[in-house]
Formats: sequence, C-alpha cells, structure tokens
Amino acid sequence: MAALGREPTVLLCRSAWAGSQRYGAAVWSGDVQATWESFNAQVRAGLSVSLSGMPWWTTDIGGFHGGDPDDPAYRELLVRWFQFGAFCPLFRLHGDRDPRMPTGPTMTGGPNEVWSYGDEAYAVLVRYLRLRERLRPYLQEQMSAASKTGVPPVRSLFVDFPDDARTWDVDDAFLFGPDVLVAPVLAPGRVERSVYLPAGARWVHTETGEAYDGGSEPTVPAPLASIPVFVREGAPVAEAFREDGRG
Repeated sequence: MAALGREPTVLLCRSAWAGSQRYGAAVWSGDVQATWESFNAQVRAGLSVSLSGMPWWTTDIGGFHGGDPDDPAYRELLVRWFQFGAFCPLFRLHGDRDPRMPTGPTMTGGPNEVWSYGDEAYAVLVRYLRLRERLRPYLQEQMSAASKTGVPPVRSLFVDFPDDARTWDVDDAFLFGPDVLVAPVLAPGRVERSVYLPAGARWVHTETGEAYDGGSEPTVPAPLASIPVFVREGAPVAEAFREDGRG
C-alpha cells in the first residue's frame, strides 16, 4: 500500500503477530460472545495485546454474537462495554444482534445503532460519544508517542508505575495514556467499585472532583451513567471531562 502511495494505511485484522504493528495492523479480538464473561476477557486480552507491542486494538462493543436490543439485561452489558470502548485506541460498535438471520446475501441482524437500546441507554452512549470526541487530541498525542517509542496508549498500571508492587496485580483497570486511569464495571448490577490508584501521583475522580493520594484504594460510585475514571492531578486532559463545552 505504501509503495502505491496509499499512506497512511490502517489494516483492521483479527490475526496478527509480534511486529505486525509496523504495517499499520489494528487488531480486534474477533467475533466474541455478547456475555459478561466475554467482556471481562476483552479487558485482559487488550492489555496483553498492548504489552505485546500492538498499540492499535479494539473489540466489538457489546460482543458480536447475539444480544437483544430490547432486553434490559443486555442493554446494561452494552452500556458498560461502550463505556470501556470509549477509552480503547479504536472505538467501534459492531455486532450481529438478535433477531439472527440465516447466513446469505440478504442477511441482516437486529438494530445496533446507539438509539436502538432505549432512552436511558441512549443518553449514556451519547455522553460517552461526546467525551470520546473531546479526548481525540489527547489520544492522537498518545498514538504519536506510540509510533515513536512503542509505548501503547492503553496499558497496565505497572508500565508507568513499576516500583509500586500493587500495580502488578491489577488486571481490571488500566491507563489511557499517562494521565487517565479507567476502571470499567465488569459485572451486572454494580453501582460502585473499588479502584487501586498507583503510588507516586495524586488522582482526581472525574465525576466528583475529589482528589486521592496514590497508593489508596477508594470505593467510588459507578451508576449506569458512568464508570470510574481518574485523571492525574494537574494534567491538562482534565478539561476534556468537562461537559459544558469548554473541555
């Protein structure tokens, strides 16, 4: 593609290996199931892919196989997965929703647009779409850094805080660049969760504005409208989390 003058090129693929990133390979996890168990696996798989040197990765938000947009239980999973997806290097809502149809040239699945999951879910999804757009410049900075240094934009806590022994055991939260810590909600019915904050920095909860010392593990609210996200104190990216248009 480069020889034909088609740079820059990004290849979305579900099979890659060490070194594929040099060819603009963006890896997704394939046609995964629309279940909470699968969602949990995506978070950990994504961190492993990133540690393997692949900065571009993503999942099918909501899972690919199944999921009924009219099912309140599935709507909760979709929202939580979408919130996680807003902090992935690639952000894509994709899946073969119920009702399923036989494979063929005229096949289609159930509706899968952000307005397909009811008013409550729609409000949350739009909120995170707008946040993602405000985070675009920050993400572009992280992808530029990844191209120069190999450090992926999404990474395990210990990448930036190797001297904090606790960070080596955390596999259900991650850093989005150096200044944003994301803690997805990975089980149904949860309205709060505990988050370990790495020592060596102070962290500000983006919903409440409360600051916490690193090395602490606060339990913070996690209603359906939001997942716990913290910003390193003093980091300019905090402005992106303002919803009044000034971020």
